[in-house]
Amino acid sequence: MATNTSSLKKKSEQVLDGSDIMELVENQEVFTSFVDHKFKELDKDSDGHLSVKELQPAVADIGAALGLPAQGSSPDSDHIYSEVLNEFTQGKQEKVSKTEFKEVLSDILLGMAAGLKRDPIVILRIDGEDLLEFINGPSYEVEMLSVFSQIVSDDAVLPMRDCIVKALEKLTVDQGMPPSPDSWVTSNIIEPALQLWDGNNQEKLVSQETFLEEFKKVAERVAQNLKEQPVIVAHSENTFDGSGIKRLLSNKFELDKLLNTALENVPKDRNGKVSKEYLRVVLDVVAPSASLPPIGAVEQVMQMKVKIL
Repeated sequence: MATNTSSLKKKSEQVLDGSDIMELVENQEVFTSFVDHKFKELDKDSDGHLSVKELQPAVADIGAALGLPAQGSSPDSDHIYSEVLNEFTQGKQEKVSKTEFKEVLSDILLGMAAGLKRDPIVILRIDGEDLLEFINGPSYEVEMLSVFSQIVSDDAVLPMRDCIVKALEKLTVDQGMPPSPDSWVTSNIIEPALQLWDGNNQEKLVSQETFLEEFKKVAERVAQNLKEQPVIVAHSENTFDGSGIKRLLSNKFELDKLLNTALENVPKDRNGKVSKEYLRVVLDVVAPSASLPPIGAVEQVMQMKVKIL
């Protein structure tokens, strides 16, 4: 996401870089104990093996950890859930032993750790303090006038309310604002602030001076709502500028080798073509060499995991 130059202090920041997962898997005693506990929890009939049905909660947990929507809500994500299940069953086993479960779980966790190391996720608790610091700070006027210039032009002047809503969408966690397009944020943080806003001139056209004044009023109410209902936001601070793609495309040998590796284990039709569903798998293999996050990660990381504290 775009990084603002203002240096607001982040409160309750936690960086997920995969080190905790790596530490868990590499500590054989701790990881074995973890697997034993999880296996016993899943093995409902206590027969020492996990059926496909018994594996489903573990697959669901892995999907949630990857930021996927609930199983059954999207064909694309359901395909990934199926791939995870196939990793455990090898696509043909009806029962999975504890040893097999441990091996596959280890591979999946190590893969997740490698992804987080490459593209760490920052977890923030946003409670309105940083937003208040921003709107009352020395950079407020300059930065918000810059935002104003982006959303208003001479031939497209917006009513005050629309202008304020669009301006809130421009703010980031750097200014203490959670992603405003998120439905929970809109319903519980922004709309209540707008409803209480004493904007008698909401529908009138807006000038720079009135915008700065009225936006601050709404932002103060947003900050108050965040204080009453703090939220947790997960986001990536990495910048993906296309330079990795350009570098990869300039090296034909490396590109051909990478594509051959990515395609060799992907199912193909009678004409040797790869279906759209499996193209996602190929792109995920190519992504690290192109300095890109896994496909879908940008959207999912930018989506907020909302939690009322």
